Amino acid sequence: MAFDGITIAAVTKELNDTLIGGRLSKIAQPESDELLLTVKTSAGQYRLVLSASASLPLIYLTDKNKQSPMTAPGFCMLLRKHIQNGRIVSISQPGLERIVNFEIEHLDEMGDLCRKKLIIELMGKHSNIIFCQENGVILDSIKHISGMVSRVREVLPGKTYFIPHTQDKQDPFSAVKESFLSLLSGKPMPLYKAIYTTYTGLSPVIAQQLCYAAGLDGDLPASAYTDHELSELFSAFSQIIEKIKTGAYSPAIVYEKNAPVDYAAVPLTLYEDSRHESVSFPSMSPLLEVYYAQKSALTRIRQKSVDLRKIVQTALERNLKKYDLQCTQMRDTHKKEKYRVYGELLNTYGYSAAPGAKSLEVINYYTDEPLVIPLDPTLSAVSNAKKYFDKYQKLKRTSEALSELTVEVKAEIDHLESIATALDMAIKEEDLVEIKEELIQSGYIRRKAGSRQQKKASKPLHYYSPEGFHFYVGKNNLQNDNLTFKFASGGDWWFHAKGIPGSHVILKTDGTQEIPDTAFEDAARLAAYYSKGRNQDKVEIDYVQKKQVKKPAGAKPGFVVYYTNYSMMMDTDISRLTLLDES
Repeated sequence: MAFDGITIAAVTKELNDTLIGGRLSKIAQPESDELLLTVKTSAGQYRLVLSASASLPLIYLTDKNKQSPMTAPGFCMLLRKHIQNGRIVSISQPGLERIVNFEIEHLDEMGDLCRKKLIIELMGKHSNIIFCQENGVILDSIKHISGMVSRVREVLPGKTYFIPHTQDKQDPFSAVKESFLSLLSGKPMPLYKAIYTTYTGLSPVIAQQLCYAAGLDGDLPASAYTDHELSELFSAFSQIIEKIKTGAYSPAIVYEKNAPVDYAAVPLTLYEDSRHESVSFPSMSPLLEVYYAQKSALTRIRQKSVDLRKIVQTALERNLKKYDLQCTQMRDTHKKEKYRVYGELLNTYGYSAAPGAKSLEVINYYTDEPLVIPLDPTLSAVSNAKKYFDKYQKLKRTSEALSELTVEVKAEIDHLESIATALDMAIKEEDLVEIKEELIQSGYIRRKAGSRQQKKASKPLHYYSPEGFHFYVGKNNLQNDNLTFKFASGGDWWFHAKGIPGSHVILKTDGTQEIPDTAFEDAARLAAYYSKGRNQDKVEIDYVQKKQVKKPAGAKPGFVVYYTNYSMMMDTDISRLTLLDES
């Protein structure tokens, strides 16, 4: 989700509701492109984050503090000199631009009352925080932009501030039906793209939402729609603009499989299906803090697991190639029985073969059908028979060797795929510690000399159902083994996706209580969700009492056997279950 004009409008309203009249008691610059302002109001104290990061520009209220450098940067010192203890008199957003203007009233060195402007531009790589005189003359900025960097606008002390208009976009607040239809109707690009490239402040997601609300396919060209259909789109457009004008925001994050996928200050009804869940927030600041913290955590885990993923993927590709080659060789050995029969029939009927013959037709006494045996004309029938027996023996030895090798390689492939699935499930750095330890134990990573096995701090996932049942989910193979063979009791129920990598799931019981069907279904959903088949509509789940589950001697971590079990097909919707804190 882009940090678009609608999001900024919602944040601006929140700031107006909380910060107007407040005083800037502290000004800090914890990062080179970020400010942390502490504002004291009659209602209490607030912290405001202003980030001009090129990758993640943000503005939101927070209750968290950040460590600042021992020596404040020059831009921070300038702000402290001019506006520390200043009063915020207005906070505004020009149109739906990704800009927020703070007007701050303060006393100058002579004790006279004057005003300054602090402007944050949230425009991706062009983001900036600019400090200006009341007349718009720039005093300084957190990023200096010279003419060599930008031909559009210089951001330097002494220059006059203005909003760059690099794209010919319309103000959505002044849109009327006639101009809306004329601007969109002739465009050959997809309808949703035509919307956000025509009007300021609208992101692609909001444009898709408008199309969905109007019942139109946003991927079709805008020129393909009639004026009547575009009129329906204008109605949806007008409804969102009216919500912005009246401040009727409904901030929410949309989740899919417990992972944040989108957010908006207005309802995203295009995500109203069984795969998605919407979580509402009272305002934009807590939403932004939660969303980007979760996104950042997922991104950080993905980055930290890159090396492990590469090791697993390389080993997996190597074993898959080996397995394919072995299967091809195994198919070739299926001819061995034919050569054995040829040899036996030649020993029986070889006396009738003419010298120098290239073939011999005989009756196969195994099937009572005629059979033509190819011969080497330079050899006798006895020598031909010996040649076929030699081929048979060679293929038999190959088949016996491959029978063991293919089983070993297939087990290794299954093991590596289970590790890859565990990497996809990892949500904390502690989860990666156990996966790395498993790769060390399996010989894929060499343990550094003098290093000890790292403490495995991660714990299985713990879920709780409305009916009061507890479920435990292993996040990797080492955890699966501990969960099944050390934590679970014999009367507990064990669940696993059939034939694919996945977690061991334990349904705890006291060994005597009667378990309702809903508990079995909840456990099966967890096993389906935490498996390689989590994106399928239904997954087949095996379940059995834990006492029926055995681990063969020398088996890979996470590998078990069971011979009597129940099965069910189950979906992956675990929304009714509560994930408890595992710390």
